[in-house]
Amino acid sequence: MPLVKCPTCEKMVEYEGNEFRPFCSERCKMIDFGSWADEEFSLPSEGSELTEEDIREIEKEFERSSKL
Repeated sequence: MPLVKCPTCEKMVEYEGNEFRPFCSERCKMIDFGSWADEEFSLPSEGSELTEEDIREIEKEFERSSKL
């Protein structure tokens, strides 16, 4: 059976039949989840800044929806 390294503690653990894979345990899984929740990890994003045109379009949509 293939072994993988736990992303949290780096312990080698069997991949198949492991309910917490790729983690070695629920503890390591929850530590990783907590890091994402605390924004210690993030995914890179492209074009995350709004342009003036984007802002105008959002304002137009907001005005239209508030008149309904």
